[in-house]
Amino acid sequence: MQLSFTEENYLKAIYSLSERNESFDTSTSEIAERIKTKPPTVSDMFRKLTEKKLISYQKYKRVQLTKFGKQVAILIIRKHRLWEVFLHDKLQFAWDEVHEVAEQLEHIHSEELIQRLEKFLGFPKYDPHGDPIPSANGELRPVQRTTLSDAEADNNYQVVGVKDSSNVFLQYLQKMNVGIGTKIKVIEKISFDGSMIISLKKNQQVSVSKKFSDNVLVTS
Repeated sequence: MQLSFTEENYLKAIYSLSERNESFDTSTSEIAERIKTKPPTVSDMFRKLTEKKLISYQKYKRVQLTKFGKQVAILIIRKHRLWEVFLHDKLQFAWDEVHEVAEQLEHIHSEELIQRLEKFLGFPKYDPHGDPIPSANGELRPVQRTTLSDAEADNNYQVVGVKDSSNVFLQYLQKMNVGIGTKIKVIEKISFDGSMIISLKKNQQVSVSKKFSDNVLVTS
């Protein structure tokens, strides 16, 4: 089934929102905000996707991807994340630049191209933001990670991803020299406001806000 770019963007948006919270009730207003369009337009698209058996939707109720719709969404995400790796690793696009370009490239429908791209990149497991890349069968490998805000004091961690992939946050991380693979030691957690003191390279200690630590994903 050949889908339009817009249809693919809707499937990806529904999947991405539900991926962050399995109990998430996807409303037209939230999808409208994600897609940057108006709720009536979202309702019209929901009806089209329902007719194509890609989503299960009733007005004023939760929208869910069907099994088929989920498979399609995951394969779009697979292409997106592989293109991000290519842009970052081979063309030296910055961390905060890859998403927008990959948004355009993900709609290329040649599976042969994607398979060759994956092989050319050495079968990467994660994209530049630390998110897992689905396999060609649509399987997503489990990832063991937690937010920095849940990390314990006096322990060492490694950055493996971000929850907030906005350009503003990624640029802020770059200024702090924090990226995928950065080693962090939690020195102290401040109970008053949820901030913490962490140690980075060369034992450089910095204070970071709760908003920062809520959006950085780490593993021990």
